[in-house]
Amino acid sequence: MSDFLPGLEGVAATKSAISYIDGEQGLLSYRGYPLEELAANSSFEETTLLLLDGELPSATDLAGFTNKLRGHYRTKYHIREMMRHFPSTAHPMDMLQTAVSSLGMFYPGTECLTGSGVCEDLNYVRNMTVNIIAQMAPLVAMWEHIRNGYDPIEPREDLSVAENLLYMFTGNEPDPMMARIMDVCLILHAEHTLNASTFSALVSGSTLATPYSVISGAIGTLSGPLHGGANSKVVEMLRDIGSADNAEKWVDNALARKEVIWGMGHREYKVKDPRATILHNLVVELIDDRGSSLNSNFETAMRVEEICEDRLGHKGVYPNVDFYSGILYTEMGIPEDQFTALFAVARSAGWLAHWREQISDNRIYRPTQIYIGSETRSYTAMADR
Repeated sequence: MSDFLPGLEGVAATKSAISYIDGEQGLLSYRGYPLEELAANSSFEETTLLLLDGELPSATDLAGFTNKLRGHYRTKYHIREMMRHFPSTAHPMDMLQTAVSSLGMFYPGTECLTGSGVCEDLNYVRNMTVNIIAQMAPLVAMWEHIRNGYDPIEPREDLSVAENLLYMFTGNEPDPMMARIMDVCLILHAEHTLNASTFSALVSGSTLATPYSVISGAIGTLSGPLHGGANSKVVEMLRDIGSADNAEKWVDNALARKEVIWGMGHREYKVKDPRATILHNLVVELIDDRGSSLNSNFETAMRVEEICEDRLGHKGVYPNVDFYSGILYTEMGIPEDQFTALFAVARSAGWLAHWREQISDNRIYRPTQIYIGSETRSYTAMADR
């Protein structure tokens, strides 16, 4: 009989060359490159190509990939019209899952994945990847206008993914500093080894489902509050705390009641999440640049982190990536219910890298189970029950 490990914790389900975590040291790397170096020097487009191909691209390759992405920002008319018929109350993640799933009907070309073989057409893989990654951010931004009764803002092919995302949300020329912070946020959320949504993508991909179905399933998995929804919970928590002066009493009361301190702790890390450290530094940089004009949530968050380090640090509980990302998104003017959708925009790069890796050496996932039901028994007629 096999050992049962709830949640498959510690079970190696695949081999991958895409990313690596050292939770004891607080290290995360993409294809061997430390995340801190990528956040400081790279872009979301370059990081995406690194995740997909395994190497930093040449200037020519990056320019070609970037131009292809920008050329696919526009969404077909019928998809936009379909979105107009969604309930205005629909959560952005439900919209995104439905819209991405529908892309396969409007952008056909899945014959590469039919039959028992795997796809060896790298042009097909690249084209599907470009189309999905290019469309994710515009779909999220379009929904913000459509659900409020307005026409969406047309994308601009002269802007990066991060810049265009902010432009399509606001209609204004993107603030350079906010665009850089958004770009870093996309890099930080692009990949994180075999998390729940990535595992979902692997399982779907192993059946040779279309990449649209693979990403749609991953979006559904990410939508759960135990995976992608914590950043909005952090903002709610900080609002409830009210100010830095209230933080100590609030945290102590929450711990006494054994309540969750949102954004604190991560299964993989015993020290501060390296992504949280990068975001924390961006918060400090933003405060230095803009001072008292910023939302008080920044000050409250840093005080909460200080108190939690004192109360929980000995247990290995420190801020994770969700702790600061939500308040940065708020500063950009993005609604809280869109935070997880932005997570999906970024993580699409990692999902597609894992999808490509899976189908290159494919074997369908078929785990086993431990049966705990009744022994074999005979059917009882209705009159005898």
